Amino acid sequence: MFERYYRELLNFLSRSVHDRDTAADLAQESYARVLAAQQTGQAVQDPRALLYRTARNLVIDQHRRSSIRAELETAPVSVDEASGLEHLAGPRSLEPENILASRESLAALVATIDQLPPRCREAFMLYKFDGLSYAQIAAQMGISTRTVEMQLQIAMEACWRCQDRLDGIPPPLRERTRSKRAQP
Repeated sequence: MFERYYRELLNFLSRSVHDRDTAADLAQESYARVLAAQQTGQAVQDPRALLYRTARNLVIDQHRRSSIRAELETAPVSVDEASGLEHLAGPRSLEPENILASRESLAALVATIDQLPPRCREAFMLYKFDGLSYAQIAAQMGISTRTVEMQLQIAMEACWRCQDRLDGIPPPLRERTRSKRAQP
């Protein structure tokens, strides 16, 4: 995969960031992330598409960092503000407990997706990760678009319930009453 797409990806990134060294760094990071995704055991249907999506996201991140850096460099800093800058905390998203919580949330969502019925999981993966339309999924799976809609609704509800559990939100009343009736 590296030899096949590297030069093409590097040219794409060079046009996006206007700096060959930065483009090379972003290309390397893109490959590292795609390889990490492949090593998790999940099948990557179109590695080139995932590689370009990852590269585009990294370019967006690069532009955001550059614009923030430019704003900080051009903003006037008073003496009082300058003395307090060294004590500022980093972004909350980089705090260890937030990183751990993010990883746990991701693991819970992956487990939820893995527990979906096979056809439901396949439709969900084709829609969310491959970006296929309902009609394309229906054609690929040999089912109707209505069935695709139902399968995606089941998958999304499972993901929403998982996210609600992670956020500490109790299940809706109808689920609680249904589960109470199911108990002896």
